[in-house]
Amino acid sequence: MPDAQPHSDASPADRPPEIAAFDVVVVGAGFGGLYMLHRLRGLGLSARVFEAADGVGGTWYWNRYPGARCDVESMQYSYSFSEELQQEWHWPERFSAQPDILRYANHVADRFDLRRDIRFETRVTSVAWDEAAERWTVETDRGDRITARFCIMATGCLSAARMPDIPGLDSFEGDTYHTGHWPHEGVDLAGRRVAVIGTGSSAIQAIPVIAEQAGHVTVFQRTPNFSIPSRNKPMDAEYENLWKSDYRARRLKARTMRNGILYHLNDKGAMEVSEEDRLREYEARWEGGGIAFMAAYNNLALDAEANRTAADFVREKIRSIVRDPAKAEALMPRDYPIGTKRICVDTDYFETFNRDNVSLVDLRKTPIEAIAPKGVRTTDGTVHEADAIVFATGFDAMTGALLKAGIRGRGGLALADKWEEGPRSYLGLMVAGFPNLFTITGPGSPSVLSNMMVSIEQHVDWIADCLAYLGATGVRTIEATQEAEDAWVAHGMEVANRTLYPRAASWYMGANIPGKPRVFMPYIGGVGVYREKCDEIAAKGYEGFRLSPPPATAARAEAAE
Repeated sequence: MPDAQPHSDASPADRPPEIAAFDVVVVGAGFGGLYMLHRLRGLGLSARVFEAADGVGGTWYWNRYPGARCDVESMQYSYSFSEELQQEWHWPERFSAQPDILRYANHVADRFDLRRDIRFETRVTSVAWDEAAERWTVETDRGDRITARFCIMATGCLSAARMPDIPGLDSFEGDTYHTGHWPHEGVDLAGRRVAVIGTGSSAIQAIPVIAEQAGHVTVFQRTPNFSIPSRNKPMDAEYENLWKSDYRARRLKARTMRNGILYHLNDKGAMEVSEEDRLREYEARWEGGGIAFMAAYNNLALDAEANRTAADFVREKIRSIVRDPAKAEALMPRDYPIGTKRICVDTDYFETFNRDNVSLVDLRKTPIEAIAPKGVRTTDGTVHEADAIVFATGFDAMTGALLKAGIRGRGGLALADKWEEGPRSYLGLMVAGFPNLFTITGPGSPSVLSNMMVSIEQHVDWIADCLAYLGATGVRTIEATQEAEDAWVAHGMEVANRTLYPRAASWYMGANIPGKPRVFMPYIGGVGVYREKCDEIAAKGYEGFRLSPPPATAARAEAAE
C-alpha cells in the first residue's frame, strides 16, 4: 500500500517542517520531475517532490536572460506522453523563447494537477540510505525529514550555475548578474556600459539582445564558439499541422535518431562528394538554420578531415559577416573540431560585432587579472569600465546539482567520494552502492547530447516500469552491480574515444570547472542505440542489477502466504 500523503496549503515561508513517509521522493520539478510525478501517480505510489525554486520549469525557471530560447525546434522540444496535450498546445515560434517554455511547464503542472505534491522553495540538503530500514531519509533546508523507499534525482544537467573565481569581485561598484540566475523582474540595461564575461551558448543568445539596449557592451572571450543561425520565425500553421497530423509516427522515428531529433541525416561522408557539392550542402544547411547543420554528413563527428571542411565553412561565414578582420579572426574557433562543444544556435550573434557599441576583448591575449571597482582589469593594465557585469560562465554540468544534494549510500559512502575521479554509473540511471536511487538523465546517458525531452521521457518511463516490476515481484531493493557499472563506464569511454569529442576542452569533459576530473560524461552512442540497450537489460530481468530478494524468491514467498 502507498504511504500516507500529508498535504498542507501553508506557504513555504510559514508551513511547519514535514515529517512523513512516502513511497518515492523526487528532487526537482523541471520537465523530468513533473513527468516522473505524473507516472508515479499512475502507479498508485505516494510521492513528494522537492523544488528549490518557487515554481516549476527547472532550467527554464532560472535562465531568464535576454534572448534565452531552446536550440531544439518547439514541435520536438515538448512532451509526447499525452496526445491531447500535444494537440492542444500551440508554440508561437519555430524555436520558442524561455517565457513560452516556462508557460508550457506551468500549463502541464496545472493540467495534470501536479503542484499539490510539490514542496517549492525547499532545497534538499541530505539524502542518506538507511540500510536497516531499506529506505532513504531526505532532509531539507526547511527542516523536513522524509523517508521513502525510492529516491529519484531529477535535478537536471545544467542547473548548478558556476561563478568564476576572479579576484576583486566584491569590490565592483556596479551590478552583477549570472545568466543562469537572472532576476525574474528583468534588468534594465538601457544606456549602461555592460561587460559580458563568457561566449558560450547563453552569451551567444544574450549578447545581441543586450547590445540593442546597452550604451556599450564589452565582450570578454576566452574560447570562441562555433554558432549556426537559428533562422527563427513565427510558427508556420502548415508546419504545425503537419506535425500534429502525424505526431506519433514522427516521435517514434525521432527516438531512433542519434540525438533524438527528427531531421534529414545525410548518409554520405563529407569526403565522398566533390568540394562543390560539399559547399552546396553546407550552404543549404546554413540557410536552413539550427543544429541540423551537423547532420550535413554522417562522419563530421568521427573524421578529422571531414570535420575540417565543416569548420572551414563556418569560419568563412564568420569572416564574411564580421567586417573588422581582427574581430573576425578572434571569433573563429581553431583549436577544437566543430560540434565537439555543443554547437550554438544564434540570432545575429556575429553581426552584433559590427555594431559601434560592441567591443571584443580576447582573453587569450590579455586575460582578466581582477574585477576592479569601476570595471574589469586585464593583464595589460586596462580597466574596461562597466556599470554592470554579466557572467555567462555556464554550469557545473551533469554532476554539480547531484553532488550538492549530500547523497550518501551504503556504509555512509558519499557520492562526492565515489565520484572523486569522475562520475561513474550504470546506464546513467543508477550508481553501485546506492540502492533504490535513480538519476534522470544522469552522467553516462545521452542527456545533453540529445533532445532532452526525448531522453527525459525515456528515463522516466524506464524507471516507472522498473518500479512497477519491483512492486509486482516483491523486490525491496534494486542496485547496480559494480561489475556492470565498470563495464558501462568502460564502454562509454570506448565509444567516446572513437569520436572527435574528447579533443575539445568542453563542459562535456568538465573542463570548465577548475579541478574537476576530465571524464567524458554523456553517452555518445546515440539515443536509439541507448534505448535498445536499456530495454534489453530490463527484458532480461534487469541484467547488471542486484535485486533483493530475487524476484523468484519473492514470488514463492507471496505464494506461501
